[in-house]
Amino acid sequence: MTQPEPLPLLSLPDSHVDAVELGGPRFQTEPAQVYQELRQRHGSVAPVLLHGGVPAWLVLGYRELLQVTGDAALFSRDSSLWSLWSHIPEDWPLRPLIGEKQESILFTVGEVHRKRADAVNEALFGIDPFALHDRSERVADALIDGFCERGSGDLIAEYARLLPALVLAYFFGFSDREAQEVTHVINDMMDGGETAVRSQAAFYTACRELVAAKREHPGVDATSRLIACSPTGSEEEIVQDLMVMFSAGHQPTAEWIGNTLRLMLTDERFALLLSGGRHSVGWAMNEALWEDTPSQNIAGRWPTHDTVLGGQQVRAGDLLVLSFAAAHTDPQIRPDPAASTQGNNAFLSFGHGVHGCPMTGRESAETIARAGVEALLDRLPDVDLAVPEQDLVWRPSPWMRGLTALPVEFTPAPKTPDEDGSWYSADA
Repeated sequence: MTQPEPLPLLSLPDSHVDAVELGGPRFQTEPAQVYQELRQRHGSVAPVLLHGGVPAWLVLGYRELLQVTGDAALFSRDSSLWSLWSHIPEDWPLRPLIGEKQESILFTVGEVHRKRADAVNEALFGIDPFALHDRSERVADALIDGFCERGSGDLIAEYARLLPALVLAYFFGFSDREAQEVTHVINDMMDGGETAVRSQAAFYTACRELVAAKREHPGVDATSRLIACSPTGSEEEIVQDLMVMFSAGHQPTAEWIGNTLRLMLTDERFALLLSGGRHSVGWAMNEALWEDTPSQNIAGRWPTHDTVLGGQQVRAGDLLVLSFAAAHTDPQIRPDPAASTQGNNAFLSFGHGVHGCPMTGRESAETIARAGVEALLDRLPDVDLAVPEQDLVWRPSPWMRGLTALPVEFTPAPKTPDEDGSWYSADA
């Protein structure tokens, strides 16, 4: 791990002089070992440096994460509390993740947050679960039709990264063409690279145009319901909340599908059951959340006053980054990391506390992910990796955990006709 050069005008506190960067090659290849080393050196809360040498605290401990996410008064979600904003340049790549001056529900607190969360829940609750499952299967079939006759494919670029967006697009009122465009910018934004700010702007524009269209012509979609249920009717608030709903529904679900398929194609406990072993899909999905949770690290929380957390003195306005991935390997709750997690749903992949993912969102993500995994295995039962497992490459992001590609090969299979003999289409 390297130590990045600090941003201009930014001096490091003594606690972070020897801190390591949250990112770099080892977060791609061996993040669990990095978390273990940080825990051994610092305990359950470790000083780290973000892009440009910006100091933050990484919360590694499971109990400490529950403490932070469960005490909204002491550990606020209000990003305006960050004490370093005056030192952060406008083009800092992590601005979209931290959220300065955003009106998004992610950074609201108290009664304002409760009312906004109620509107989001109402918008999501209106999605019929049976229609969601049906749509997920139809879109999955349409995507598989795009490569099934070839005998090979990339299950990330051609499948996992498209499926949740195309499914959600239908229920939010996006066209499939618009969904594919926003899929690219969301992925880029979450990687936190040099073009993240530009991608966030493109995503914002797409959501604003959709909200304007649904104000003019309301429908039965989630966006129209969000507009109708908004406690203030503010266009900006609705656009920001739509961005959260769509990106939070798509991005982690896409990585969940990809990480589950990788597990089932590389671990003999699952690979041996691929043909007819449908009961193993739920087990693999659960294990993927424990071992390779899509949301590795989330920014952030800000203490409202000086306090001690995990033995570290943190000051009011310090940035806390929540490491769900590290918490899942905390020896205090998993003394034997090799022990099976089957049936254990105590993972933190969907967050915790008042800012955790609503139950409607969790259920929708599971519906889409399970349909995607099962459809792929049903249609291509002999699917196998086309490269050695060690050649698979993880995304260069310390925030999201997912593969850059999952190349596979299989016996070429026919497309799936619908009842009248035409092919299924994602536009159907």
